[in-house]
Amino acid sequence: MNKAIAEFGSLLAMVSVILFAIFMVTSKFGSYLVCIFLALGYIMMIVGFHNESDEDRKVSANVGMIFGCMYAVLILLVYYAQITAVRNDVLNEQAIMVLDFSRGGLLFSYDLLGYGMMSLSTFFIGLTIKPKDKKDKWLKYLMMIHGVFFFGCFIMPIMGVFSVSMSDGSDSLGGIIALEFWCAYFLPICILSMIHFKNER
Repeated sequence: MNKAIAEFGSLLAMVSVILFAIFMVTSKFGSYLVCIFLALGYIMMIVGFHNESDEDRKVSANVGMIFGCMYAVLILLVYYAQITAVRNDVLNEQAIMVLDFSRGGLLFSYDLLGYGMMSLSTFFIGLTIKPKDKKDKWLKYLMMIHGVFFFGCFIMPIMGVFSVSMSDGSDSLGGIIALEFWCAYFLPICILSMIHFKNER
């Protein structure tokens, strides 16, 4: 049961990443919705790694799981707000500047902070993996290198990098390209995690 849930979480995360890559250029609502399912799948996936971690790596596993939960909470708050309040309610301009993700306001900063937490989570979970084959070795290093994304996610909102360029709510081509690159990077992590848990079963 433990491995099956983790395998399903990896599959859910994989499908969510693929759909996110597609919806980024076709449907803003769709891209927001699949991020919620990505967070849910990711939690199932990393709890699976936490569960199988050895006693001498439990601190790293605990830290990775806690950062992963922080990511999920932030992302669920951000994207649920987009598909409910921002989409359905009549908001004044001040509320839109704060709540509308596409304006680069507070919730956009929380979104980046959330993905920064995810990056830290993958780094610490990567530390717990003891590779049994080449696939596991690739998974371990992809997860740990993914931790580098934390610095950009944390620092760029502080520096106000997106404040001016996103203030009119239009999609940035550079931002879309960056997110497509992230999808291309994170997708193998989901696939290799799914294979890992399937083999463990």
